[in-house]
Order: sequence, then C-alpha cells, then structure tokens
Amino acid sequence: MSAAQIDIDDDALAEAMRLSGAKTKKEMVNIALREYAERRTRTEARLRHLEQAQQWDEEGFWRRHEAEKGGSERTEKGAA
Repeated sequence: MSAAQIDIDDDALAEAMRLSGAKTKKEMVNIALREYAERRTRTEARLRHLEQAQQWDEEGFWRRHEAEKGGSERTEKGAA
C-alpha cells in the first residue's frame, strides 16, 4: 500500500460510504478503485468483442451451418 494525501469531495465521500457501507475513508477509496478497475476491464472486453463482431461473416456462417446440416432450410430471416 502507498500513502497519499489528496483532497476529496466530502459530500461525495459521505454518500459513497453510506451507499457502500464502508466504515473508513481508506476502505471507501479502496472499494472505489477496485470497482472502477473492474468496470473498465469489463468495458474494454465488451469493446474488443464489438470490434471482433463487426468482422463476423454472418452469411458465411449460415452457409456453413446449412452445409453441416446437409440441407438448405434457411429462411429469409436467417432462422433455420
């Protein structure tokens, strides 16, 4: 752990402590930092997934899917 002296919005800190149940300022700051890091990690994963999804070949998928099933039952809506 490192020590740091920072100015914190007292009202925001009090509200965050009330909502989280944190008993100390240190506990609240650590909770907030962990939650922020977890949220950013999830957001970055979603963005990577979205970028990859934009490159998907949906028509190619359905062609391969139908070929594996041995038929051509695909409707205009994409359902098999």
